[in-house]
Amino acid sequence: MLSAIEKRIVARCEALMDDTLALTCDLVRGYSVLGEEHDALKTMEGWFERLELPVTRVPLDALGFADHPHRAPVGWDCTGRYNLVAQLNADTPGPHLVFNGHLDVVPAEPHDMWTRPPWEPWEKDGWLYGRGAGDMKAGIAAMTLAVQAVREAGVTIDFPLTLQTVIEEECTGNGTLACLHQGYSGDFVLIPEPFGAQIYAGQVGVLWFRMRLDGVPAHVLDTRAGRNAIETLVEYLPTFKALEAEINGLPRQAPYDALDSPFNLSIGKIEGGNWASSVPAHAILEGRVGFPPGMTPDEVMERVRQCIAAHHAELADGSPAPRVEFHGFRSEGHLVDLEAPGIALLSRCHQDLLGEPPATYLSTCTTDLRAFHVSGRINGTCYGPVAQRIHGVDECVEIDSIRHVLTTYALFIHRWAEMARHAGERS
Repeated sequence: MLSAIEKRIVARCEALMDDTLALTCDLVRGYSVLGEEHDALKTMEGWFERLELPVTRVPLDALGFADHPHRAPVGWDCTGRYNLVAQLNADTPGPHLVFNGHLDVVPAEPHDMWTRPPWEPWEKDGWLYGRGAGDMKAGIAAMTLAVQAVREAGVTIDFPLTLQTVIEEECTGNGTLACLHQGYSGDFVLIPEPFGAQIYAGQVGVLWFRMRLDGVPAHVLDTRAGRNAIETLVEYLPTFKALEAEINGLPRQAPYDALDSPFNLSIGKIEGGNWASSVPAHAILEGRVGFPPGMTPDEVMERVRQCIAAHHAELADGSPAPRVEFHGFRSEGHLVDLEAPGIALLSRCHQDLLGEPPATYLSTCTTDLRAFHVSGRINGTCYGPVAQRIHGVDECVEIDSIRHVLTTYALFIHRWAEMARHAGERS
């Protein structure tokens, strides 16, 4: 049952839907792939200022961050790279609520497969299209305008609340980790990833790897004079499928024991050679492997090395051993504490708005929730809009689901404030 003030909050959310969609579209227009996040960051900074939210740039090259034990190694310069944080009542006692969302998106090539350019937002049949519309710019808009809805309803936000908009979620997780490294932490985090209005219950570990094979270049007048690195690389693909099956065949703990094949290995990128009429001298493969909570990235690295070394030995062709390196993600899996007070509060908000308790969702991917888990054991969950074809062609997000997340988050903020006041009175 909603109180009178809560009904007022819901009304303000409806009134702010146009702004929520406008912010989403503004962010989609900033095609924020790795290294090109500046337009989205500029847009977000402008909206924070427009809503009179204090904004701070949080750098990814902060003192000491390069030595953080959970920071993923990268091959690019982090100078000048930053997240944006809006922090309210930072020095106020009480439980600290954090909303976190990522501004970066994965590349949308080939662009000619899209109905419209991926950085051009468009609506059709109740869905908003564009790269990042679902993953996860609509969620960022919802969490930001939820704060505004509560304020416009006349509710005072007098507890610590932080909005984090970060980069590098899609490749390293270093953006969120940089926030935590610099003290932008809290007691509970909500992330509007586009898995729908359900409680996110856990996620797998993820490791990225790269393998380089060297061949012997030669003119194609006699291909036998060379060794084709691309053809050799193709022979490794069944080995990686076998590694995926091996990891999924290990004894599994609940709740991942109920899923058929939750730990996916994907070969996401292959390149090689430099001339059509030359036997290719090199080939490079990049992949991602998922693994269960409780297994460490170091263990998975060793499994990747061993499977590559074993296949190289089987080939026995006199070629040099492949070079293996690990870049980007090297993150643990973990399970969410579904008994946490914040989860219970979110569930009540969901039920009061939709009339039924939320379902739970067990993920076979990873999110920035991992950073909060490994860096401070901060509990939280993902709860966001409904999206289709994320990382795919014609990505889109359901507009009604954006409305629901906006309203649920605003109601959650109000009830969190009440919980914080009651906690202060008891103390």
